[in-house]
Amino acid sequence: MSLWSRVSCLPPEQLASAYGEFPRSLRNLLADWLESQPWEFVTGVDAAGTLLAALLERLQALAGGGGPQAQLLQHIASLEGTYRHDPLRLLGIVRRVLQEEKAAVMKQDRHLPLGFHRQQEEMKFGLELQRLQHRVRECLGMELDQGTGTGASLGQVGTPPQTLSPILLCQELPALLLEAMKELEGAKQQVLKRIQIWKRHQQLAGNGATFDESLDPLQKRCEGLVDVLFQLQQEAMAAGAELGAEALARLLERLNDVLTSLVKSSFVVEKQPPQVLKTQTKFQAGVRLLLGPRLLAAAPRPCTVHADVVTEKQARDLAQGSSTLSESTGEILHNVVSLETNLGAGSCCAVFKNALLKKIKRCERKGSESVTEEKCAVLFSVTVSLSPGNLTLPLQVLSLPIVVIVHGNQDNNAKATVLWDNAFAEPDRVPFVVAERVPWERMCETLNLKFMSEVQTTRGLQPEHFFFLAQKIFNDHSAGPEAFTGRPVSWAQFNKEILPGRGFTFWQWFDGVLDLTKRCLKSYWSDRLIRGFISKQYVSRLLSTAPDGTFLLRYSDSEIGGVTIAYLARAEDGSWQVENIQPFSAKDLSIRSLGDRIRDLVQLRNLYPNIPKDQAFGNHYNKEQMAKDGRGYVPTTIKMTVESERCVHVCQGAPCSLASIALVLPQPPHWGQLWGQGPPDPPQPAPLFPTAPHRWCLSP
Repeated sequence: MSLWSRVSCLPPEQLASAYGEFPRSLRNLLADWLESQPWEFVTGVDAAGTLLAALLERLQALAGGGGPQAQLLQHIASLEGTYRHDPLRLLGIVRRVLQEEKAAVMKQDRHLPLGFHRQQEEMKFGLELQRLQHRVRECLGMELDQGTGTGASLGQVGTPPQTLSPILLCQELPALLLEAMKELEGAKQQVLKRIQIWKRHQQLAGNGATFDESLDPLQKRCEGLVDVLFQLQQEAMAAGAELGAEALARLLERLNDVLTSLVKSSFVVEKQPPQVLKTQTKFQAGVRLLLGPRLLAAAPRPCTVHADVVTEKQARDLAQGSSTLSESTGEILHNVVSLETNLGAGSCCAVFKNALLKKIKRCERKGSESVTEEKCAVLFSVTVSLSPGNLTLPLQVLSLPIVVIVHGNQDNNAKATVLWDNAFAEPDRVPFVVAERVPWERMCETLNLKFMSEVQTTRGLQPEHFFFLAQKIFNDHSAGPEAFTGRPVSWAQFNKEILPGRGFTFWQWFDGVLDLTKRCLKSYWSDRLIRGFISKQYVSRLLSTAPDGTFLLRYSDSEIGGVTIAYLARAEDGSWQVENIQPFSAKDLSIRSLGDRIRDLVQLRNLYPNIPKDQAFGNHYNKEQMAKDGRGYVPTTIKMTVESERCVHVCQGAPCSLASIALVLPQPPHWGQLWGQGPPDPPQPAPLFPTAPHRWCLSP
């Protein structure tokens, strides 16, 4: 998404002051194109003039392409007349417009559009790389001049060359080389930082965050930087006499350090192994060497990559400089793969397609730590010989933390460990240290991200949902929403401490909601038919003033993976009671869908606040077959009933009522002819499962 696509959705008055000297109509015409130009990264009259010329050319192209010609020509004449002799002024105006737009979007969304941010970053790095390349060309030009005896210095871009004496030439060339070296090291740090950002985004993607996984832009950066490095290395060798032996050695050492750092950092895990990994189960993973196509193309044979399981302690030792792995924590079958260069695709990868963790050796755990809190990782290692220079380098990279399980019933708690680590790990941490407490707001962001990702919906959690979740995890039902702002929530509250009066943790309950919604309720949630995260007490307050038969859907507070219907039932004397039908599990909803159950229940009339149930749920009703099937059989239909009217009108106060799913046969069309006035009262439908009737517990 571009910046303008987001800005155009904001109220116009919010940015009225930004478009004083640069009309909003002009901004709208230029739209994404304006953001694709380096307004914020260039300086000088020449660069500003170039941008003005490009802007005018863009408007002329729009005018010739069927745009609003009169308006475009007016803008062209105004811009040319106003800024032709002062392009720097236009540069400053456009910068202010973009800065105010970014500030407005940040205030609204708390982040800039990902596409715009990436575009700006690529543009900035590209310009810096161009400046670095120009610096290297300056050195080359000076050496050529020295060889011909002209002694000309290129100076800054656009400035006339200056004639230098041989003595000054010998003094300026080393300074230029050192300045270029300094800029190269700065550019390297930016590339390494961008690789770390990519890795962090990859980890957040494990919790459902949007992630552009393509490594091609990063590879392009690394290759561009290495090309400049080799050019600078050649210039340094050619200028050995001017630099002197000692200065040359130091410069070559710095160049070698930059190359080593780039190559090691460009070895990344492109496809992570599953973060919850079950023994005796096949898995896939893949690594990529971004500089492989550039440096390993001439290698006589492919290198081999090894995959080994390491403990948290071993990962920590490796991060602190240990170069060897004493022993593997687990046994991985098919753990050796060739690192192959595909020149057509421009990639150098090793893909583990049939790896299998045969067994795991558990390490000593800390305190009350369970096996599902024990974090490991897969270590990928390879030794490469780089050309030119035949530099041999051992490369290692760790996967994201994984939790190894041996039984399926450990999966839920293992997912909690992974979710917490992915969400709250800090860049450049000591493996695999993560905060024990985080602000509630960050926990809300994580839960919302996970919910939307798992359910695959664009409808996220709302403030009232977070309020209910805060009351649940903190066991505080007296505080208002503002009381939870900034309150720290701990790992123990998330998935170690059992919720009061329950037999499960907060995460186990929330994960049950995720699973149920993903499997059975996705469309209902996306259509805003499920209120979801709301307490019984709040439901009673909402329904107390509603008409008889008003209902809403909420997730069960007392059971894992259940959704219940709360509805208002009024007695003849005007008294009312909110009934909560026994929660439906995923198994229940596989027998009869939620929409059809709601259609069955005559007690339910309007979805809160006042939407007729057939209007709200009509698209979710399944069409029932009434005619005989192709084999001549009479079709049957499963119906759900709740005997709650008897409880409300006859024996109000009874704690629960009996309900059943019954098998109903369609009425034959000839019954009226047989009995004259119509069929006799049919017998009560027999329960389909008489030995295990459903019971709905009613609130007193």
